[in-house]
Order: sequence, then structure tokens, then C-alpha cells
Amino acid sequence: MKGQRKTGALLGYANIIAKNLVNIIYVPLLLHFIGQADYGVFQMTNSVVFALTLLSAGFYGSYVRFYMREKTRGNDLGIRRLNGMFLLVYVVVALLCLIGGTALTINVRSFFSGGLTASELVLARELMGIMTVNVAIQLLSTPFDSYIVSHEKFVFQQSRQLLTSIAQPFLAVLLLWLGTGAVGVACAQMFITSVLLLMNIWYATRTLGMRFTFKGLEWSMFKAIAVFSFWIFLNQIFDLVNNNVPNFLLGAMASATAVAVFAIALQIRNLFFSMSTTMSNVFVPMINRIVAESDDNNVLTRLMTRVGRYQMVLFWYLFGGFIVLGRYFIHIWAGDANADAYWLILIMTLPVMVPLTQNTGIEIQRAKNRHKARSLIYVLTSVIDIVICVIFIPTMGYWATAIGYLASIMLGTGLFMNWYYHTRIGLDMVYFWKNMLPTIALALIVTAVCLLGTHFLPVNSILMFLVWGVAYSILFLSGAMKVSLTSEEREKIIGRIKRKVIR
Repeated sequence: MKGQRKTGALLGYANIIAKNLVNIIYVPLLLHFIGQADYGVFQMTNSVVFALTLLSAGFYGSYVRFYMREKTRGNDLGIRRLNGMFLLVYVVVALLCLIGGTALTINVRSFFSGGLTASELVLARELMGIMTVNVAIQLLSTPFDSYIVSHEKFVFQQSRQLLTSIAQPFLAVLLLWLGTGAVGVACAQMFITSVLLLMNIWYATRTLGMRFTFKGLEWSMFKAIAVFSFWIFLNQIFDLVNNNVPNFLLGAMASATAVAVFAIALQIRNLFFSMSTTMSNVFVPMINRIVAESDDNNVLTRLMTRVGRYQMVLFWYLFGGFIVLGRYFIHIWAGDANADAYWLILIMTLPVMVPLTQNTGIEIQRAKNRHKARSLIYVLTSVIDIVICVIFIPTMGYWATAIGYLASIMLGTGLFMNWYYHTRIGLDMVYFWKNMLPTIALALIVTAVCLLGTHFLPVNSILMFLVWGVAYSILFLSGAMKVSLTSEEREKIIGRIKRKVIR
């Protein structure tokens, strides 16, 4: 299992790197083929339809916990009943998704007539229909994906995602070249999602022996799962508001071009989320197993801190690098029309340093069934985000969405959650932050030095972009080896490098 976690995490990062390298080419091609306005419509429609995943009501996040509970008891029949229950739930959810998506598609004009032109409304209707089917297929895949994760088969999971991350953009570009426009991109997504569903079903049932029992389903188990999942559902509302509703509001109250600029910023910000969650996701079964067997807060604190240290190094390496190089990157990647995305990214990404280095704590809460308070406070901060957006978008445009997001993150995941982890969950957050401060101090110093250097040798060409990228990487990574890692971790890394050099 340790090998699965390590290899799965490495494949996860390979997946992210491949996906974002492809996107570096993919996004400019999209902007070239379909234009700024249609790209904005595509991103806005995707955000609206993605809201249909809320119909899953948080059941995805509950499967691993209840699977580990039944496995610890040695209850094979209970596992089969759990599988049957989840499959039935997601069949119903997928049907509700199709119904809800159809309603959205029919009423698209009433939602966006204030911000979109007549041709953009037609495109939005077509995209919404295709994307609704895509989300329904994703939902059907969830029970099988959850079973694979519970067995810690991260190598298969990440290998499959790596393949599809590369295949989807290539298929989309082919369809764009054939003249299908944004509709072709949506069709490419739906096709790849269908392939993923078939792969998940095959691996879960044929390789892992996933079985279903639909007889004797216990109402008490369903009730326990539903209550547990409800609070995850509220948390998903927070994520939906912060990640998708601003696109909707910009489309309704501003313009498609404003949505496009904000969508560019979201893509870069979401890279930070994916880099962080890839590392923590492989520990979800392990955390649930620790809680089920011993519930030792000292073990959990040290696990959260160890993972958080690595996440902090990764976060600041990327964020500091973007501060130094990001303005030129946005210029050559998305064009000067999206130049404001640089500042939007800085405003929205810095505060997520806290949740992105503490997301193992989310799984600890869920494993302990103590995630209710987090969900409630996140709903409150979501309301704050919405109010700020609604009030200020007419005058400030996408800057209002950045300010609303900043406020919600600082209040919810920053102040409240650290207090809650320390005083209610029993994790030692003083110990946690003592281990984070050296990396933060290092990052600030290295970033400041490089920014000062770019004042005299500006990043205005590909050559200077590469020169400063290498210089920043050497300074940061060599410093991180000394101040962020333990002596044992340094010795392991140096030993591996030496063995590879000898070979």
C-alpha cells in the first residue's frame, strides 16, 4: 500500500504536469479557434452545469469511511450492501441530473439574456445539453471510482487519468480543426468521460471483484450515510459558490469577455489545488484506517504536518515562481487581453495557502465524523462571497469576484478552521505552524530577491523567462533542502540522487 501511495502520488503529479503542459498549448488554440467571447460562454456554461454535481449530496466523500468501517469488522456482506446502496443512489442522482440539466437548457435565455448576445445564447443552450449528459456519466462512475480508491489502487487510478488528460485535448483540437467549435470541445469531454466509466467498471468488477447486493439493504446504514454526507454536501455548496457562481454572475451581470479573463485566472489557481490534493488524496484510506483502529491524535497531527510540509514547499515553489514569471507567462499564453488575470491569480491564490497545506485535516474531520461545523461556517462565508459579488460586479467586474473569494477563504478556511482543528478536533496546530514557518520565510526571501533582480534584468523574452526560472528554482529548492526537510529526508533524497548518478 505504501508503494501504491508513493507511485500513485508521482503519477498524479505526472498527470498534472502533462495536463497543464497540454493546456499551455490547448487554451491558446481554443481562444484562436472559438474566440474570446465563445471561450467565455464555454467556461460559464461549464460552471453552471457543474453545479449539477451537487445532486450527489456528498455521497462520494462518505464511501471510504463506511467501507473501512465494514472492512474493520470483517463484514463482506455489509460491503456488498454498501456497494449496492451507492450504485442505486447514483443511478437516481444521474437521472435527477438529466432532469435538472434539461430544465437549465430550456431556460437558458432567462438566465443569461442580460449578458449574452443572441448567438451566444444559442451556443450556451447547445453546450448545456451536452455537458449535462457528461455530468450524468461522471456521476454513474463514482461508485466504481470510490471502490478503487478504498482499495488504494492509486496506480491504476492515476494512470487512467494521465491517459485521458492527454487524449481529451487532442480529440478536442481535432474536432476544432474540423470546424465543430466549442460544441466539439464539449463532445470530446463527453466521449472521454464515457471511456473512463467503462474503464472504472471493468477494473472494479473484474480485477478487484466488486460485488453488489440489493437485498436486505439497511435503512439505518442509509440514514447514517445520508446524515454524514449531508454535511459534505454543504461543504460542496461552498466550493461551488467560490469556484463556479462568480462565472455565472459575471455572465449575467457583466459580459462574456469578463468571464474569459476570470476563467483564465481560475485555471491557474486550480493548478495549485490539484497539486496539493494529489498528495493528500492518497492518504484518505490510511487516515480512515487510523481513526477506525486507534484514533490517535498525535499520529494524526504528525501525519498532517508531514504532508503539510511537502505541500507548503510545493505551494510556495509554484506561487513564488508565478509572482516572478507569471506576468510574462500570461502575456505569451493568453494574450494581453487577459493581462489582468495575473493580479486576479495573486489575489485569489495567496490565501489558499492555508487550506492547501491542511487538506489532510479535512479527511481527519470526516473520518472522525466531525465535519458538521466546517460545513456550516463555509456556507456562511459563501453567502459573504455572493453578497460581495452581487454588490460590486456592476462597478468592479471580475475584481469583485476576487475580493469576495479572498474574504471567504480568510474567514473560513483560515481563521475558523485553525481554531477548530486545535480546540475541537484535538490536533496540535501550534506544532503544525512551527513546522511551516521556515518554508514561508525562505519563500518570501527568494521571491523578493528574484523580483529585485527582474527589475534590472526584466523578464521580456523566452530566454529571460528560462534564465529566471532556472535561477529561482535553484535558489528555492536548495534552500528548501536545508530549511524545509528533516535531516533524515535530506539523506534519503541525496542517497537516491547518488544511486542514480552511479547507475
